[in-house]
Amino acid sequence: MIPHRRLSLAAGLLYLATFATSIPAALLNAPLLAGAAEPSAFAAQWSAVLEVLLAVSCIGTAVVLAPVVRRVSEPAALGFVASRTLEAGIIAVGVIAVLTLSGMRATGTDAADPLAQALVGVHTWSFLIGPGFLPAINALCLAPALLRGRLVPRAIPLIGIIGIPLLATSAGATLFGVFGQTSPLAAVAALPITIWELSLGLWLAIRGFRRDAVERLL
Repeated sequence: MIPHRRLSLAAGLLYLATFATSIPAALLNAPLLAGAAEPSAFAAQWSAVLEVLLAVSCIGTAVVLAPVVRRVSEPAALGFVASRTLEAGIIAVGVIAVLTLSGMRATGTDAADPLAQALVGVHTWSFLIGPGFLPAINALCLAPALLRGRLVPRAIPLIGIIGIPLLATSAGATLFGVFGQTSPLAAVAALPITIWELSLGLWLAIRGFRRDAVERLL
């Protein structure tokens, strides 16, 4: 029998952990990436810790959900694990870029130095491809499976399904310079996926999978 309540609780808490780590990490990174005159090495170090925890949480959500999702669709479960693992790997690339940049700035390297600017670019693009695009792939794998299995209320995966083309289109538009990564249009396009992940995390942590749906899958 699937220990579905423990799995759903763990998945919910891990989803909420992605919010609890990513937002403070972005705030801590901001001065360094913006070229502050005296960026804080301490802030960069804590940002790195938070982003590593974010990467681990990303993988964790897939690992704990896979045993349940595979009973609905094994390709969806495998795809979700692969996509989340890729997202975590790209986040790690951004962490390495930030720590390298922080070390350079601590030794007196100017923010205008070409290598420093290149490292900022690495972080920018890793953020776009990782947290900025791959959540659409995550939702493409997970949301239809949850909807088909009736494991959570229909509204939650439907929000994710709506958000898939919006986030993917926004990432493409940013890639080709149509608008900026932090523009209002990008924020609006990312909102449904954000709501999907937050509502899924809260539901799984508080209520868990629907018992009747899990029993049908046994």
